[in-house]
Amino acid sequence: MFYTTDTNQHGLPHDPFKAIVAPRPIGWIGSKGRDGSLNLSPYSFFNAISDRPKLVMFSSSGRKDSLRNVEETGVFTANLVSRHLVDRMNASSAPVAYDVDEFALAGLTAVDGRVVDAPFVGEALAVLECRVTQIQQLMDIDGNPADSWMVIGQVMAIHIDETIIRDGRIDMGLARPVARMGYMDYCDGGSDVFQLQRPSTAPSI
Repeated sequence: MFYTTDTNQHGLPHDPFKAIVAPRPIGWIGSKGRDGSLNLSPYSFFNAISDRPKLVMFSSSGRKDSLRNVEETGVFTANLVSRHLVDRMNASSAPVAYDVDEFALAGLTAVDGRVVDAPFVGEALAVLECRVTQIQQLMDIDGNPADSWMVIGQVMAIHIDETIIRDGRIDMGLARPVARMGYMDYCDGGSDVFQLQRPSTAPSI
């Protein structure tokens, strides 16, 4: 099949775009408002985008509470969603009022960041503490503003639970990171881990 996205006439009952760009890591974003209220929300438009400096981004479709908080405070945390936390991650995605604490709603421990003034998930096996470097409203090819905002943060500190470290590396079979697929589908990134070495010369296939 083939279709152009200006008409989006794919003929399927659900748009396949996000199922093609998959799996996508989940940015479980912890933030605090200027009024001290706590927020925890999962974002499937999330990834690492640089190693030097260490930068991550998440994109908010619409002006959501996390975006409001990072605009006010300039900091956030990104918490690893492991398989044992997936139900609590899902609970934190409930559409609730701004003053509702999703940490409490999902039965999670909110811990104050050690470097940034933003809460992180105490039960998470890895956490990134981040300072905002850019917030940008996205636009389409014609320059029209989209109802989406990209937040880029520099990682200032990292927490890792030592139970997932084996032979000097994070063991993904133990960390079991959860990723978003298309539709309502998710996957466990630790269930089929394999290694590849990059070729040192041009491969002959």
